[in-house]
Amino acid sequence: PERQSLVSAVQDRVGEGIAYNHISSTPFLSSYHLKRMITFLLVVLLLALASGYLVIEMPVFGAKPEGERLARVLQSPNQKEGIFQNQVETTVMALDASIIGTIRDYFQRDKENEPKVPLPSIKTDLMALPDTGTHIVWFGHSAYLIKVEGRTILVDPVFSGNASPVSLLAKAFPGTDIFKVPDMPEIDFLMLTHDHYDHLDYETIKELHPKVKKIYTALGVGAHLEHWGVAPEKITELDWWQSAEVEGLKITAAPARHFSGRKITRGQTLWAAFCLEVGGHKWFIGGDSGYWEHFKEIGRRLGPFDYALLECGQYGKDWPTIHMLPEEVVQAAKDLGAARVQPVHFGKFALAYHSWYEPIVRFSKAAKQAGLPYAAPQIGEAFQPFGELPTKPWWPNVNALISDAHAEKIDENCD
Repeated sequence: PERQSLVSAVQDRVGEGIAYNHISSTPFLSSYHLKRMITFLLVVLLLALASGYLVIEMPVFGAKPEGERLARVLQSPNQKEGIFQNQVETTVMALDASIIGTIRDYFQRDKENEPKVPLPSIKTDLMALPDTGTHIVWFGHSAYLIKVEGRTILVDPVFSGNASPVSLLAKAFPGTDIFKVPDMPEIDFLMLTHDHYDHLDYETIKELHPKVKKIYTALGVGAHLEHWGVAPEKITELDWWQSAEVEGLKITAAPARHFSGRKITRGQTLWAAFCLEVGGHKWFIGGDSGYWEHFKEIGRRLGPFDYALLECGQYGKDWPTIHMLPEEVVQAAKDLGAARVQPVHFGKFALAYHSWYEPIVRFSKAAKQAGLPYAAPQIGEAFQPFGELPTKPWWPNVNALISDAHAEKIDENCD
């Protein structure tokens, strides 16, 4: 009778939508409410997935190679099953790196990771650069303009104010974002080394491409450009060691040790450096790269170089194979046979944890010790790369917080 009474009581409670455990008096859901909860969670999950899909399909994320472009990718000796490979085993993150450690390092990043005051810059009138001789203007990070024999070459421009698909992240340092697309003259040759956000900027390309005559980039990157409205006939994509010649200009794509990707999948487009022969000089236009023997190979096959622009900055202990330390930049310049070098990839965005000025401080010290001529211009400063190079340190003048203790820390890193 007690059991029957309990069953009747439970049935009554189930009818109301709730049942109770007789032992603990803890409520639990009926099958009806459980189905409703599962349905609700599934709807939420589907909405989240749909929202994620809509976000990832936004134009800023670009497009993957398809059709004839994909067929060409699949013919490349530098890919495996449609994913480009480095010449040597390369991991984006160190094998001993951890998510917890990376998060900890972020919150313990250098107190000078970003400048406390606006950085100095010079707003050069790019339209008025002479047609004779050779001139360079650096825009911070990896963007710069070269004018040689009246022709204008622009490399990896990012003029939107941030190096991220989200405008609130990776914002330009105060004082560095002084050049915009309207400041640019007509561009004869636009060179794009790979598709990362700090090198290939959607907003910049959308506004800039009507001013551009020809674009040279790594194999597969053209998919993004066409997706953004660039005419296919403007785009030339090169695999490593492939060359193109036009109007007295020869461009050869060279290997780099890095990776690519604007969405979740990496390696669908190639990353590259470029060797440029123009005006009687050989230039090395270095994209992002970790140090390896490929610099020696490039030097043997395409060098020596009169002038090299090499990435120097955004390095970290958790990603040692995809970016060079400043001292490795000096060694890479030697391997290339570079007569003069200019470090870039610093001074505009904080994409690593070191101080904003550590790359140039460490590099200049190592270059002096090696007897390597180098240029260290301010953002926007026009100079002639085969004349007197700007080397006067401008970085200590903008940050009074560079203490002796902090300088000693940088010296320790140099050692």
